[in-house]
Amino acid sequence: MMYYLHKLSAHFPEQDFLRAFNVFQYVTFRAIAAAVTAFLLSLVFGNWVIRRLISLKVGQPIRTKEEVNRLFELHGQKAGTPTMGGVLILGTVVLSSVVWARPDNTAVWLLIFTLLYCGALGFWDDYLKVAKKNSAGVSERTKLIAQGILAAIVTGYFLLNPQFEVQARELFMPFYKDPVILNLGAFTFVFFAIVIMGSSNAVNLTDGLDGLAAGCTCTASFTYGILAYVAGNFKIAAYLDIPFYPFAGELAVVCMAMVGASFGFLWFNCHPAKVFMGDTGSLAIGGMLGVVAICTKQEMLLVVVGGVFVIEAVSVLIQRSWFKVTKRMYGEGRRVFLMSPIHHHFELKGWKENTVIVRFWILSIMFSLLGLATLKLR
Repeated sequence: MMYYLHKLSAHFPEQDFLRAFNVFQYVTFRAIAAAVTAFLLSLVFGNWVIRRLISLKVGQPIRTKEEVNRLFELHGQKAGTPTMGGVLILGTVVLSSVVWARPDNTAVWLLIFTLLYCGALGFWDDYLKVAKKNSAGVSERTKLIAQGILAAIVTGYFLLNPQFEVQARELFMPFYKDPVILNLGAFTFVFFAIVIMGSSNAVNLTDGLDGLAAGCTCTASFTYGILAYVAGNFKIAAYLDIPFYPFAGELAVVCMAMVGASFGFLWFNCHPAKVFMGDTGSLAIGGMLGVVAICTKQEMLLVVVGGVFVIEAVSVLIQRSWFKVTKRMYGEGRRVFLMSPIHHHFELKGWKENTVIVRFWILSIMFSLLGLATLKLR
């Protein structure tokens, strides 16, 4: 919307003051403006959203002492804290993106659709948890089917567009200039589905401590904002030997809007949290990061940039797998960690919640820096 203001100076060249509107044509300016807008909107509407959630009695259900033992003693006081706060993130990101991104860029609308689609799935999950007053929401199978449908839509967006079809089928790896696979063929859909499902569910698993997921989202979104800008700039992309997508630069606006929204949400979500993002926020954030990674052809780099999300997800896979294997072998399931996701393991080891959160934030920053470093190491 604001993008078109720069054209006023061309239509009215005699008006000197309109020349200032030229700044609206630059992606960098609009990306920063989107971040600031999303942040300010979060601060302005944050308390109102929290009051509405409290009035609707959508308190976060906490697992019972029988389910989590010692962890209940650490988190029991959080029972009743309003959840579904992800609506604040989604609302500010979408509004900021509509205001500052170019409306003629279809990839921007693909990201907005992804946010709303995954947000609706997460909202449904949160609603069932609140209604049932337990941690059982939408089944894992239903989530995967819904995420698979999103992957099919994203795959169709690329493969049905002759301009992007060939490049979309390629697979790039960090540290390599050329694609390691030239044509994924039918596996393109499977690969996109793995990226979207993995990213969405990994962020969801990370959202277990006050501000943990929001803080890591800031660094990952900021990094992919840079990657999107680079991928959409022909000269920079050519210099760094990375895939060039003409539409990708505009995605930096959406990514930076997510950075601003996450910082704004963190204002209320930092320990002790006044609100939780719930699956409404975490599934949407992860889904968006997955689609941005696909749009910039940096899917595999997401494993590095989202290193904290990956560690959290892998810890759950290891715990579940080892428990099932040992139960078959010994008749009793055994655990690798005291509890998964791994942030709970460190809590039960004696780390304070704030200590776990800040240290994971530090790791997230370092993973992001490492991801950016790979752009030159090719």
